Order: sequence, then C-alpha cells, then structure tokens
Amino acid sequence: MKALITGITGFAGSHLAEYLLEHQPDVEVIGIRRWRSPMVNIQGVTDRIEMLESDLTDASSVLTLIERTRPDYIFHLAAQSFVPTSWNAPAATLTNNIVGQTNLFEAIRTVGIDPVFQIACSSEEYGHVKPEETPIKETNPLRPLSPYAVSKVTQDYLGYQYFKSYGIKAIRTRGFNHTGPRRGDVFVTSNFAKQIAHIEAGQREPVIRVGNLDAVRDFTDVRDMVRAYWMAVTKGRPGEVYNICSGEGITIRELLDRLVAFAGVEVKIETDPDRLRPSDVEILLGDCSKFQADTGWKTEIPFDQTLRDTLDYWRDRVRRNAPVNG
Repeated sequence: MKALITGITGFAGSHLAEYLLEHQPDVEVIGIRRWRSPMVNIQGVTDRIEMLESDLTDASSVLTLIERTRPDYIFHLAAQSFVPTSWNAPAATLTNNIVGQTNLFEAIRTVGIDPVFQIACSSEEYGHVKPEETPIKETNPLRPLSPYAVSKVTQDYLGYQYFKSYGIKAIRTRGFNHTGPRRGDVFVTSNFAKQIAHIEAGQREPVIRVGNLDAVRDFTDVRDMVRAYWMAVTKGRPGEVYNICSGEGITIRELLDRLVAFAGVEVKIETDPDRLRPSDVEILLGDCSKFQADTGWKTEIPFDQTLRDTLDYWRDRVRRNAPVNG
C-alpha cells in the first residue's frame, strides 16, 4: 500500500510520516515537496521515505506525480495555512489551496485510480460562531472570517462535489487547532514558547508580545491529530465531513499562563497591534462525537504534555540556534 503525503516537510506532514513509519510498516510513504522547502522537519526519516518534487498549482506536474506514484491513500496537507498571511496575500492563498487540490482530483480522474483522499480542512471554516452553537457540530453554518477560511470552505466543498460527481473517495477532516513540537513560530503556542525560551536563555528582555488573549480555542496534540488522519482514511466514510478536536476549550491567556508557569520566569505581557487580526474568531470549541463513533478515535496526549514538549523543542532550538520549519 502506498500513502502520498502532500506537505510532508511541514508540521503535520512530518508527524504523519513518522506515525506511518512507526505504526503502519506495510505502508510505503511518499512525500511531495516544493524545490525550496526546507527538510529540517523530516531529516530523521528521509532514508525511509520516497521524496518527490512537485508544484501542485501546475496541472502537468501533478499529473506526472500521480501517474508515477499511483497511491492508495492521499493525505492532502499542503496549504498556505497561516491565517494572518491570508490577509496579506489573499489571492495567493486561494490559488495555492484551491487550485492545488483541484489539480490532484483531476489527475486522479485522468489516471483512473481510486485512492482514499483525506482533505485537511479547518475549524476556521466555522468562523463567526454564536455562543449557543458550541460545542460546534459538523452541521453548524459556515461563516468564514478570513481568506484562509474561505479557501478551506472551498476545499471542503470541492471534496463533497468530486465525491458526488465522480465517486472520488474524499474524506473531509475539519481539524481544530493542533500544536506540538515543530509547529512554526508564527503560530500562537510556538510563538509564546519561542519567546519564553529566548527569555530563559537571556537573549531578550522578559517581555512577551501578544495578540488577542481572550479567544477560546480547542487544542489537540499534533501526534493525536495525525493518528486521526490515518483512522479517517481507514475507518471513515467517504464523502463525510468530520470534526477532529479535543472537545475542551482554553483561552489563549490561560495557555500563555501555563507556559510561563512551566518556565518559572517573571515576564511582562504587552499587546502588539501587529498581532491583531482585522476580524478574529472568538471561540472555536468542537464536538467530534461523529468521528469518534465512526472510528473509535480519542485524544491520548494531555495538553500540559503538549505544552511542555513544545517548550522543550524551542529550548533546544534556541540553545543550538537551529533552523525550524513548520
């Protein structure tokens, strides 16, 4: 069996590759990277995976890729995934996220293969959620509040359309916030952990710069999340959409307080206007009972462990002045 991972050099992609290599030895892992993608996240497993270069926005490149690999599973994780970047580059975000997936679908049709296709959708699709609508079910209205969220709504519905129109076995997973070691430093948990690691090392003043601390998010450890991706393609129902989440909410303020407590440092908190979004999603708290019923998945890693592991990751990177990519 062959598993093709788009975005394998990224945060979730690298953890998924490690999960498959460790727990699914009968699955051959193939990864796609852009020519300029750093390899730091997968440097420990490159000798056990097949790495190929492809530009997902180039239809001919994608067709060549699918003809060559003919995968049984496709995990489509490649995306422009940072919400603030989508405000600055909306057209690029939409093109990258929507056209890339469309090219994959069309290549599957042309080659005539029948893989299970997992789409890494996002809780950001829900956007403006009313207090009485939480915890959020898959049936909740989608009210996207960023170009990134709009791109994910489109990816989501393209999966449904191609399943209905052509029988492509698309499974749409709306992942709520997931974090852990290797998360890029533009994302909130890693950003705080990196700042703390620099403060601990005496490399910056004891001030942590923040955005909106009142937002409520539902965090899952990335290692639990990628295990859910595998269960989605092996136990989920094609054509369905599934929330993947912990079902527990935490404010960004409490998250920061926990990280600071683990570090044992005295810090000052300052709001950075550049970290505030034009419109922000105030609460994302999910209900994944549908996914649990179909697959038996549940979270296993406590959030405090996730935070400690993330902080230790950044301590190591700061100590060694090591490169990151997430």
